[in-house]
Amino acid sequence: MKTKTTQILIISSLLLASLFMLSSFDNEDITEQQKTKKPNIIYILADDLGIGDVSLYNENSKIQTPHLDQMGKEGMQFTDAHTSSSVCTPTRYGILTGRYNWRTPLKEFVTWGNSPSLIQKNRLTVAQMLKDNGYKTASIGKWHLGLNWSMKNNSPEFDHFSNTSERLNFKNMDYSKPLKFGPNDMGFDYSYMISASLNMPPYVYIENNKATMIPTEITERSRKTYPFSSWIKGAIADDFKHEEVLPNVVDKSISFIKENANKDQPFFMYIPLPSPHNPVLPIAPWKGQSDIGSPYADFVIMIDDLMGNIFKTLKEQGIEDNTLVVFTSDNGYATTNDLKTLRQKKHSPSYIYSGYKGSYFEGGHRVPFLVKWPGKIKPNSVSDTTICTTDFMATCADIIGYDFKDNEAEDSFSMMPILTNEGDYLREATIHHDKYGVFAIRKGDWKLIVSPNSGIMASGKTKIHKGVTAEEILYNLKTDVKEKNNVADQFPEKVKELKEILIQQIRDGRSTPGKVQENDAITGEWPQANFAFKE
Repeated sequence: MKTKTTQILIISSLLLASLFMLSSFDNEDITEQQKTKKPNIIYILADDLGIGDVSLYNENSKIQTPHLDQMGKEGMQFTDAHTSSSVCTPTRYGILTGRYNWRTPLKEFVTWGNSPSLIQKNRLTVAQMLKDNGYKTASIGKWHLGLNWSMKNNSPEFDHFSNTSERLNFKNMDYSKPLKFGPNDMGFDYSYMISASLNMPPYVYIENNKATMIPTEITERSRKTYPFSSWIKGAIADDFKHEEVLPNVVDKSISFIKENANKDQPFFMYIPLPSPHNPVLPIAPWKGQSDIGSPYADFVIMIDDLMGNIFKTLKEQGIEDNTLVVFTSDNGYATTNDLKTLRQKKHSPSYIYSGYKGSYFEGGHRVPFLVKWPGKIKPNSVSDTTICTTDFMATCADIIGYDFKDNEAEDSFSMMPILTNEGDYLREATIHHDKYGVFAIRKGDWKLIVSPNSGIMASGKTKIHKGVTAEEILYNLKTDVKEKNNVADQFPEKVKELKEILIQQIRDGRSTPGKVQENDAITGEWPQANFAFKE
């Protein structure tokens, strides 16, 4: 017969064993939760930042960007990343929808501050996709995709996109009422935006689809007086100061991170910066800090430091390891930002590439592209794979296990095989688009520009490139990265191959596998794509 002491020891041992087993199960559950928890996702989009302006990309850079350099070293640096257009509105459309911009009615140029929404109500966005799958979503920064404003006195809504004759027509806009269709209707739980570029009116903040203040004054800065910090004449609200917009965007972003860190619900942030696009407005302590005496260089240094504040916040909040961060630019460097001084100081914002913002040359759309995701992406990784900014949406879908319908993200390919070095990246070719709507296509080392003089200028006249008479221009970027030698006559079979791919992807309404889709209906001509629809 067991003594009472023995019984107590047996019961204690059983309890301890049970507690150990329960503790083991809990630890296993926690470990499994950590493995399966969806990451926070942050997409930061600079405005007109050249690939050569990030010192990680440019060994001869006269502008140093230590925080962005460190991000690249801690994650993956892409050397052959491209925006879907060499101007901003079209690229933004591609990022948020996973679809090439030229499939919309906007065939060239950009929208204005009073343009209607380029993203249609039936179009799935990356924000809506992530929101539907458990994410808290936010858009903080420069929108520049058109907004459906409320109008006074039953005035008709704007129906133009890039019509320059209507870009200053603001008299019937009703700032006291919410937008009829804006970021919060496209999947963003929170939005804090300016409507277009920092030099385009109206100069108001729009928070959750409504102006924070009604504009009461008119402002203008002349290009003649302020060549690199000018803005178009327009209405401005009392709480809007051009110099404060970039810091405000970063402050709002940091506040959102702090409010949503370490919650059960992951978050997605789209942070389209308003800079270094004109007006170039570095403030203290960054003003005058560059080694080359350029306000533009100061502005880039300011951006880098502010990005450092965001990265620091992620670390302080303890969420750095479960946050995927992307940093890129919406197109190449804009020549209106004091190119003369940069050249004098031997700084090349396009690095070794020809062309700048707006161009079909590489400098117009080859951009810095950095991705950091600790534990998933190996530090100090470099990828030479040709990717496109439209690929973001499919990458997010891959992360959350979402399967697209045929009419969703038609030009988006997941980058996860590149980021994790597992599987195959499926993009066959990448289509480029310049500010005049001229097409180019890239596959491997080869790049073909089709009908380079088919673009339409703002005046309505056909764009004629000086000295360009060929209907097809073929470059081998492996041997001619500066795009100086047209070898179309030497490689007619390569011209034929690339042109056939381009035509098919234009006609099919998609470049991904799936059911053929229609491009959006248009009322006018599409001369830049005539080659694709000839009988």
